[in-house]
Amino acid sequence: MDDLKRRVTVHDVARQAGVSLATVDRVLNGRPGVRAETAEKVADAIRVLDFRRDLSASLLARARDLSVTFLIPDSRNEFMQSLVSAIARRARAVKGERLKLETHLVHAFDAKALSDALAGLDPRACDCAVVVATEDDLVRRAIDQASRRGIAVVTLVSDLPGSARQHFVGIDNVAAGRTAASLLGRFCPEGRIGVVAGSLGLRDHRERYEGFLAVMAAEFGGHEIIGPIEGFDDDTLTEAAAAALFAEPGIAGIYNLGAGTAGLLAALERRHVAGKVRVVAHELTGATRAGLQNGSIDVVIDQNPDGEIAAAIAMARAAAMGHDGERTAPPIEIGLFLRDNLR
Repeated sequence: MDDLKRRVTVHDVARQAGVSLATVDRVLNGRPGVRAETAEKVADAIRVLDFRRDLSASLLARARDLSVTFLIPDSRNEFMQSLVSAIARRARAVKGERLKLETHLVHAFDAKALSDALAGLDPRACDCAVVVATEDDLVRRAIDQASRRGIAVVTLVSDLPGSARQHFVGIDNVAAGRTAASLLGRFCPEGRIGVVAGSLGLRDHRERYEGFLAVMAAEFGGHEIIGPIEGFDDDTLTEAAAAALFAEPGIAGIYNLGAGTAGLLAALERRHVAGKVRVVAHELTGATRAGLQNGSIDVVIDQNPDGEIAAAIAMARAAAMGHDGERTAPPIEIGLFLRDNLR
């Protein structure tokens, strides 16, 4: 086999860095006793050689279960709570499969909290991290560093391309935004359509907005887009964002591309426009289900949290075991729910 194609080993890293195998092992496992400049030499060697741990051999050597840690935003976002519940159900289902699932809650929209959580993962106890990524250089560096320490990383719901993540699991968010535009463009008379985002610092929210704008500009030029106003997936802040949109004259439709839907519904009721303003929202939760049933919401775009977690576990297993394959998993199928087809 060509030397360039063979798997790079810790011996290669040690030679490249000019250090001992013990030093490389300390750096890979985050153990103390290595000077900062020496650790940087090892990190540089790992980067130059594109070293990746042979986790499948490591697991066999340690004779322990595969461990997957989910880092999920800690908020009142019902969709994120549904992901946590789905992980708990899967954890019970895979007990006999030598697979251990854990969930750590991380402060929502906080790049430092997420990067600190990634930095705190021990490669001796975590083989793969599944992360709802905030698009920030702190998080990108933390993912890269976790990968160099031997922890495979899979992004979930919101991607972070350009990082060392192995796979992304989620819907095609551009397509979701385009779908929302196709619906609202047809539902609404020519006029103003307001957009509420959770945070444009999340790639999934920004991609939905970009897809939405592209279709509105190409196919529904008679509509004026107002916003987006960020509600940070919080009911109170989303209610305030929606109220600001309703202060604009002639709002015929609302696209809520994040969470905080209970706040949006409250704003619709306060303004006495529930059922009169066309609304497209995301994720089939308690709030969106209620909105569909009472006519306040027209369509919900859903991404099936149970299916998403099942796919994330499959990708985490493949990534942690070093299986080659595509850098992204097939997109999760987008579901559309109206009052008439609620399951």
